[in-house]
Amino acid sequence: MASATVTAAPARATRATRRRDSSRSSATSPRATSARTRARARASSSSSGALDALLGATIIAPGGDASVRASVQKYYGETLSTSDDLKTSACCTPSEQIPKAVREALREVPDEVKAKYYGCGSPTPIGIDGLRVLDLGSGSGRDCYVAAKLVGENGSVLGVDMTDGQLEVARKYVDEYCTKTLGYAKANMRFEKGTIEDLKAAGVPDASVDMIISNCVINLSPDKPAVLSEAYRVLANGGEFYFSDVYCDRRLQEDLRSHEILLGECLGGAMYVEDFKRLCQAVGFTDPRVLAGHEIEVRDPALAELLGEAKFYSITYRLFKLPPGCLETLCEDYGQYAVYNGGLPGAPNAYQLDDHHRFEKNKPMLVCGNTGSMVGETWLGKYFTLVGDRSTHYGLFDCGPSPVAASSSAAPAGGACC
Repeated sequence: MASATVTAAPARATRATRRRDSSRSSATSPRATSARTRARARASSSSSGALDALLGATIIAPGGDASVRASVQKYYGETLSTSDDLKTSACCTPSEQIPKAVREALREVPDEVKAKYYGCGSPTPIGIDGLRVLDLGSGSGRDCYVAAKLVGENGSVLGVDMTDGQLEVARKYVDEYCTKTLGYAKANMRFEKGTIEDLKAAGVPDASVDMIISNCVINLSPDKPAVLSEAYRVLANGGEFYFSDVYCDRRLQEDLRSHEILLGECLGGAMYVEDFKRLCQAVGFTDPRVLAGHEIEVRDPALAELLGEAKFYSITYRLFKLPPGCLETLCEDYGQYAVYNGGLPGAPNAYQLDDHHRFEKNKPMLVCGNTGSMVGETWLGKYFTLVGDRSTHYGLFDCGPSPVAASSSAAPAGGACC
């Protein structure tokens, strides 16, 4: 019996070896390799999709993405007549957040365009003369009209939206506003129909814009990773995604994310703020910075009961696009300092980069590598002098806590520099 056992073992091993060899040979064939690659891609896509749904980066609803978009189009194209019909303060902008130059430009925007405005912040930066601006989910076009004045005749503004009723209002006054109100030789602003998840279909090429703005729209998207990826694609190096949107202090349960009214009021699609920052970093916007934030009031008792203890915030973020390696996930110290030279319209004495970096004119300020790149290697570079390079590293840079992150009455947000 012992002899039989010893003899049988090599036989089993030989058969197993032949099976492994056969399997290995089959696996190395082009057909098997291709099949295995497709299987891995499907598994990865499925895993990624499930994670995105869990984090609120995608909205899962009966009928899929088309159903979510149809719900949003109906809410903004039919349900709401003006901003007075809103049930929360999510789509209302506090006047104290609006820069003087923007307030002045707003006076000249046609009344109908302003009446159908549903934004939650002030996503139009100052000092953008000559830049190529793209507005994601431009709606009635209010922010585009403001930007058309701020970029001047040599700049350009493109608004992309999917709602016909909103586009009709936005397009109605373009020529008169640009040529008569602003006095340009020709219009520097146009509007295209399309979704913000697929800007290529709307005709927006790679690296073709310097500034992307958006106002309380990304939360409405059923596919937020696609929105951020497209924004990253169309931005030129040194460009910026400067936008306001709604975020939550927790992950919302699935039934609330697809609730028609909550979705339309910009609450159902709000991501947990920490998940949103992780998504930014995964796409390539390595160090998301917060400029301003405020808590949103839910005025409707029924909606408040549905939402329970969840708190919502409007936050204005700044996401800079720079070549790989320029921005890091933490604030690193390279012994650099930056000086604001002035000259930026609306900021004669100081410039506010984010909620805890305010540069006084002509005063040197120590900066981490990320902040140095943001003010010295982007569209802001012509207003700043950055001194020092990255040849010597001194460890972590202590930026201190972000006020918006630390305040109990504001949003729990912040970027690497906090």
